[in-house]
Amino acid sequence: MAERILEIKDLTVEFSTEDGIVRAVTGVSYDLHPGEVLGIVGESGSGKSVSMLSVLGLIPMPPGKIVQGEALFRGEDLVKMPKSKLRKIRGGPMAMIFQDPMTSLNPVLKIGDQISEAIKVHNPGKSDDDAKKRTVELLELVGVPFAERRVDQYPHEFSGGMRQRAMIAMAIANEPSVLVADEPTTALDVTIQAQIVEVLKTAQRETQAATVLITHDLGLIAELADRVVVMYAGRVVELADVYTIFNSPRHPYTVGLMNSLARVDADLEWLEPIPGQPPSLISPPPGCAFHPRCVQSQGRAVCRTDIPELKTVDDGAHVSACHFSDELAARHVVGALVEDG
Repeated sequence: MAERILEIKDLTVEFSTEDGIVRAVTGVSYDLHPGEVLGIVGESGSGKSVSMLSVLGLIPMPPGKIVQGEALFRGEDLVKMPKSKLRKIRGGPMAMIFQDPMTSLNPVLKIGDQISEAIKVHNPGKSDDDAKKRTVELLELVGVPFAERRVDQYPHEFSGGMRQRAMIAMAIANEPSVLVADEPTTALDVTIQAQIVEVLKTAQRETQAATVLITHDLGLIAELADRVVVMYAGRVVELADVYTIFNSPRHPYTVGLMNSLARVDADLEWLEPIPGQPPSLISPPPGCAFHPRCVQSQGRAVCRTDIPELKTVDDGAHVSACHFSDELAARHVVGALVEDG
């Protein structure tokens, strides 16, 4: 997996607000390999969505601003790329499935017209008939019944699950090499979530795209991801393969996420929530941002004064930003959460 299709390097993103500067992303680095699914997890406000939206030019600037960093897509820096060229990449080689299809789809345009438009923008020579035919094929691929009829319906005539299927169809319309899925199952009931997971698998199988899966749903991560980035307060705090993250976490925040999962096989009467609240990104706590909520940091001054750097643990593929990550090596989350391989 030496080849990288996308490399995020030392990305820092800020937002100007009336209350001060919000540093939404600070020094974030990760990469993406062809064909893999990279999961990005963390609580709301951890910066997981902003890290991808900013490099695609999808945050308002101002008030948002990329302060530093690179985002190399096939060797070209998206951060420095002219907007006209970036528009050719968005929806083409790089596509995004947005969190809320009802606000992402235009309510006054038919579903088919919106998907056909995405096709024709990146394929100027394609006729209206060919674009519509491709649209019907895409809707059938993602499991929309009676696609030839429903292609002429409006978003409000689709259920929430069907709208999300239409968004996935639009995202894969031009066979992207990188697919970004931002909370693709949010606000859907459990049964529909399971169906969308299968659609996402179908989409990746059809396009062979590398996928960035942004979510707070650890079940979705366990089902789909190959590697996992854990973010907290705008920083990457741990990165490893999905088996290691779930079964041998080496950051207290990751341990907290795992222990707060509902388990049908664990002999526990109560869940173990992470105490406290996420910090303000306008005035984050000194040192490690997680230390006010971390039992392991109690009585240790270094946690309150020094920001921990990402360092290798176990092997070169597993990194953690904790001063005392070695102490977690002997601890275990209750039971195995993800099977190896």
